[in-house]
Amino acid sequence: MNALVPLPVVMPLLGAALTLMLARRPNAQRAVSLTVLGAGLLVAAALLVLTSLHGPLVVEVGGWTAPLGIVLVADRFSALMLVVSAAVTLAVLVYSIGQGLADGDEETPLSVYHPTYLVLTAGVTTAFLSGDLFNLYVGFEILLVSSYVLLTLGGTENRIRAGTTYVVVSLLSSIIFLTAIGLVYAATGTLNLAQLAGRLDVLPDDLRLMLQGMLLLAFGVKAAIFPLSAWLPDSYPTAPAPVTAVFAGLLTKVGVYAIIRTETLLFPGGRIGGLLLAAALLTMLVGILGAIAQSDIKRLLSFTLVSHIGYMLFGVGLTTVLGLAAAIFYVVHHIVIQTTLFLAVGLVERHGGSTVLDRLGGLARVSPLLGVLFLVPALNLAGIPPFSGFLGKTGLLQAGAALGHPMAWALVAGGLLTSLLTLYAVARVWNLAFWRSPRTGGNAGDGDGGRSSVVTLPALMVTSTAALVVLGVGLTAVAGPLFDLSGAIAGDLLGREPYVRAVYPGGAP
Repeated sequence: MNALVPLPVVMPLLGAALTLMLARRPNAQRAVSLTVLGAGLLVAAALLVLTSLHGPLVVEVGGWTAPLGIVLVADRFSALMLVVSAAVTLAVLVYSIGQGLADGDEETPLSVYHPTYLVLTAGVTTAFLSGDLFNLYVGFEILLVSSYVLLTLGGTENRIRAGTTYVVVSLLSSIIFLTAIGLVYAATGTLNLAQLAGRLDVLPDDLRLMLQGMLLLAFGVKAAIFPLSAWLPDSYPTAPAPVTAVFAGLLTKVGVYAIIRTETLLFPGGRIGGLLLAAALLTMLVGILGAIAQSDIKRLLSFTLVSHIGYMLFGVGLTTVLGLAAAIFYVVHHIVIQTTLFLAVGLVERHGGSTVLDRLGGLARVSPLLGVLFLVPALNLAGIPPFSGFLGKTGLLQAGAALGHPMAWALVAGGLLTSLLTLYAVARVWNLAFWRSPRTGGNAGDGDGGRSSVVTLPALMVTSTAALVVLGVGLTAVAGPLFDLSGAIAGDLLGREPYVRAVYPGGAP
C-alpha cells in the first residue's frame, strides 16, 4: 500500500522528462500527458480509500528514516486534495489539447507546454505529500518555476509584465518561507512536521508566535489573502485560458492547504484565530468589492477568487471541528467551480472575441450550451441552493454562529454579504454577455445587422468544461458523504495524533 504514496510525485516527473524527449512528436506528448494524469487520478483515488480504511500511509524515501530522510505522508486530507487536483488538472489538459489543436498550438506550444504542465503537477503533489517543511518549500519552488513558464507562454508584452510581477511576489514569499524554515530549525533542530508538532509546543510563547507569523505570512502570499493579494488580479487574466483556469482553481489552494496543515499540526490552540478571522473578513469584502467594479470577466473572476479564499480562512480561524470541516468542503468545491468558470470564460472569449462585457452580448441565444456551461458554475459560486456552494457556505455560517463570539458573528454577516455581492457580480456578467441583445458592430461575434455569426467551439474544450460542470453538480449529490469525510479529516487534523503516530509509531523523539 505504501508504495503508492510516491507515485503522484514520481509519475509526473518521469512524464515531464519523456515529453521533453518527445518534443518533435506532439501526438506522443499528448498521449504521455493524458496517461500520466489519468493514472495519477486513479492512484489518488486509491490513496483516499486506503487512508480512510487504514489511516495515514508513510514512505521514507531511499530508506532513510525520519527525521534525517525525506518523508512522504498521505493522510485523508492530502489524499482528498490529490483526488480533486488530479481531476481538474486532467480536465484542463484535455481542454488545452483541444485549444492547441484548434489554434495550431499558437497559444500553448506543445514542446514547452506538456513538460512544464507535468512539472507543475509534480510541484502540487509534492506540497500535498511533504512530511517536512523543507520539502514543502521545494514543492512551492517547483510550482514557481513551472508556473512562470506557463504564465508567459507566447511571450507577449502583457504576459511578460504579469509574469514578472508574479515572480517578484513569489520570490519574496519564498524568501520569507526559507527564513522561517531556518529559524524553525535553529529553534527545534528538526524540520519534520510530526516531530515539530511536539517540539514547537515547548518553545517560549513569543518565539513560537514569531515562527507562526512568518509561516502564515509566506503562505498568505501564496494563498492571496488580503492584504497580500494585490498581485493576483493583474497576473492571472493575461495567461492562456487553460493556464489561468488551473492557476485560479488550484495554485492558491496549495497555500490554503499549507495554512491548514501548519496551523493544526504545528500551532494548535487557535492563538491567532482572531487575526485569521479578521483577515478572512477583509479578504471576502475587499475581493468582492473589487469584483463588482470590473468590466472584464477574467478580472472579475480573479477578484471573486480572492474573495472566496476568505471563506476558507473563515473556517480555519474558527479552530473548531465544524468550522474546519466546512472549510475543507469549501476548498474542494471552490477548486472545481473556479476552474470550471475560467474554462467557460475561455470559451466565451473564443466565441465572442473578447472578455470585456461592453463588447459582448447575445451569447445565450447564439450558443445555449455555452450559456449553460457558464450559468451553472456561476450560480454554484454564488451559493444558490441546492448547489455545493450553498451547502459549504451554510456549514461555515453554522460554525460561526455556533462559536457565537462577536468576531464570528461579524464573519457570518460578512459571508452573507459577500455571497449576495457574488450573485450580483455573476448576474451582471450573465445579463450583459449572455442575455442582452448583441451589440451591432461592437461584438466580435456579430454579423451584419446585429445578427451573431455561428462559431463552432472545439469539441474537446466543450467536453472538458462540461465534465467539470457535471463534477461541480455532482458535489451536491455527494455532499453528505463529503461532509462526513471532511468532518473526519478535521477531527484528525485537530487531534494531531494519527499523523504523528504514522510517522513515529513509538512517539516522536
